[in-house]
Amino acid sequence: TIALENVELDAAAVAGHPGASPGPHMMLGVFDSGTGIAADHLDKVFDPFFTTKEVGKGTGLGLATVLGIVQAHQGFVEISSKPGAGTQVRVYLPAAPGATAPVVDTESPPLPRGRGELILIVDDEDNVRRLTRRILEHQGYRVIAAGDGAEALARFQQHRESIRLILTDLIMPFMDGVEFIRAVRQIDPGVPIVAVSGAAADLSQKLPEPASISAFLPKPYSPARLLQTVAAALKVTVSPL
Repeated sequence: TIALENVELDAAAVAGHPGASPGPHMMLGVFDSGTGIAADHLDKVFDPFFTTKEVGKGTGLGLATVLGIVQAHQGFVEISSKPGAGTQVRVYLPAAPGATAPVVDTESPPLPRGRGELILIVDDEDNVRRLTRRILEHQGYRVIAAGDGAEALARFQQHRESIRLILTDLIMPFMDGVEFIRAVRQIDPGVPIVAVSGAAADLSQKLPEPASISAFLPKPYSPARLLQTVAAALKVTVSPL
């Protein structure tokens, strides 16, 4: 269940939340009826890199990122849960009654388009692979995809002469992105590689050397950021849609 509600918070309601102030707020609630969160985990859910998933299946950065974004807007997040009884997450953001929406320039600059270049996408998350593929194909690129470094290496060797760019996640099972990049560089020192990760700088520093990649793309990324990064790596000229 997703809920949206205007609420008035007093000093007691915002106590213990740094940066928050009493007054009108918008509450965005997300409630589920799932398995819930164990009591000894509940106070750790916002800790960076804390995850109950097995190695290679999660970074523990999702809620930490959410909290950082909300606090940057002087808001706060509350979460409650009981094992077997679901979880309730409430995001509170300060509201400005009577504010008018800013005038937005609807004429956005054209997004970079491809010219049929073949791109290898490497990511162990199915939804990320599918979405990235759709964005790139819609903009004129051709795409092949792999779910881990080992599969990607096989696909790269098979299509080496045609692949113009590799877009690879860094955290993956079996063979991770760093190992995959090292292996690719033994085969082809020149193919452009865009490294992708939700863990940002600390992982990018573990790459073999800065020259190993053409660009670093932090997750989550927008379609525009993805296309701009790919275009820069390929040196594709921007053309109208």
